[in-house]
Amino acid sequence: MITSPTNPRLKEARKLQNRRQRQQAGRLLLEGVRLINDAVQSGSLPDLVFFVPETVQTNQPALRLLDQLQTSGVECLACVATLFATLSETVTPQGIAAVVPLPNLPSPSQPNFTLLLDQVRDPGNAGTLLRSAEAAGVDLVLFGAGTVDPFNDKVIRAGMGAHFRLPLRICADWAAVQRWLAPEQQLYLAQADAAVEYDQVDWRLPVVLVVGGEAEGASLPARASAQPIAIPMLGQVESLNAGVAGAIMLFEAARQRRQASGALH
Repeated sequence: MITSPTNPRLKEARKLQNRRQRQQAGRLLLEGVRLINDAVQSGSLPDLVFFVPETVQTNQPALRLLDQLQTSGVECLACVATLFATLSETVTPQGIAAVVPLPNLPSPSQPNFTLLLDQVRDPGNAGTLLRSAEAAGVDLVLFGAGTVDPFNDKVIRAGMGAHFRLPLRICADWAAVQRWLAPEQQLYLAQADAAVEYDQVDWRLPVVLVVGGEAEGASLPARASAQPIAIPMLGQVESLNAGVAGAIMLFEAARQRRQASGALH
């Protein structure tokens, strides 16, 4: 039972709450049954698990997960609730957390359907877009300059496990973004005042959907490289939440691609 805040394993795990430490260690701290299960089912076995015995004992899914991990040979360390709380960024901790390798799925050699987050600073929007991208069949997600860290705790929770099933890359600048784009891909930028409507686009072709941040919009290089498209709206609403707008466009693309696939068969 870990009872000291100076325990070296606990201290190393706490460091992973910092972006730079995550990148240096190549490790991620996950909390909760759902996220740890997502990692395990995707083939990412934890290096180490922390748990609160009295909390886990009253949570059957957590108890089953802990038993599965122990059977797989993962080191599982019990700790007192007050110390476990220092690993948690949720209001009501589930009493189980794991240190896992940072997801690094192989990217497609010829991406056909890419999502680019450009200056999306809100973690909830970023996680929602990542989750929607997986559901819509996106091949690759790029986190461009000025965008929140994809492994931020709030992004991880909003992504609902998409981090472990969908290739994503962090791009420091526009030059890095371009290295991940195929020459034949057309870029479209979600923009509220655009003249072209999103359902007028042929999403069956190789495309990149660019979603900018709500406060400042997309960066200058993104605006210079992409054709703006809009969602027509009624009423007095000027714009939609970035996560909602991106999801609507992603699923229009998915609809067109699904119909095209059906026509081929």
